[in-house]
Amino acid sequence: MTAHPTLAHVVRTLEALYLPSTAEGWDAVGLVTGDPAQPVRKILFAVDPVATVADEAIEWGADLIVTHHPLFLRPVHSIAATTFKGSLVHRLVRAGVGLYVAHTNADAAPRGVADALADAIGLVDRSPLVPAPSAPDGGAYPVETGIGRVGRLEEPTTLRAFAQRVAAALPATEQGVRVAGDLDAAVSTVAVVGGSGDSLFDAVRSAGADVYVTADLRHHPASELRERAEFEGGAAGGPFLVDVAHFASEWPWLRYAAADLTERLADAGTVETRVSVRRTDPWTARIGSAPRA
Repeated sequence: MTAHPTLAHVVRTLEALYLPSTAEGWDAVGLVTGDPAQPVRKILFAVDPVATVADEAIEWGADLIVTHHPLFLRPVHSIAATTFKGSLVHRLVRAGVGLYVAHTNADAAPRGVADALADAIGLVDRSPLVPAPSAPDGGAYPVETGIGRVGRLEEPTTLRAFAQRVAAALPATEQGVRVAGDLDAAVSTVAVVGGSGDSLFDAVRSAGADVYVTADLRHHPASELRERAEFEGGAAGGPFLVDVAHFASEWPWLRYAAADLTERLADAGTVETRVSVRRTDPWTARIGSAPRA
């Protein structure tokens, strides 16, 4: 008879990979649904806990979904099936599918979201953009722990060629890749943050990055960063900006998570994993602006 780990064992393993203590204070990580005693045979990895991912999990016969984004980041007062989130929870519970979230703790972890994004675009000699603070017990986290990564390209290139590399490395989305800066400028040092990253502009500047890859860049912070860069260094002054879709910036981590969890569970029994390729980016079309006469 084939042995399978329990959900409790899988959760302990996930928490060893993605330490809950490294999650931001506002975050909501950990087990959302599931019986700790149930055996886990199939695990589906996805960015978002949305209906199409639940469909895939149930159709495939998954026992657990591991997502990056939380289902309940903000408090709710009901999980009745009359609400869209409540309905999702009821579907998962009826099908015996657990849900586990690794969010900002997966952002910070070695081989987490930031490392996966850095690898996808070819960064070497890298370190955390914002190293993790001391652990709650006063100890130290592994030196690779922290938000974002900053490193270098093996060979300098132009901003245009680098942006094209980023577009080719990440899942296709309607947004594509937006760029701020001189496309012919040379770039070598790169900072990356998966997900929304315009709160970290000061860290990017302090790191001396030529270009910053992140998602969800807003008009005013981006405009001010580029105005300051041009004031201090001219039109060719960095950091330049490469803005990608939020979903696309975090999706590469799923393969790392699936591989690392499978390896660590090898002694506990057989587990089959799958990385969802269903695009859960919410944008479905982009209409280009008509050129003015």
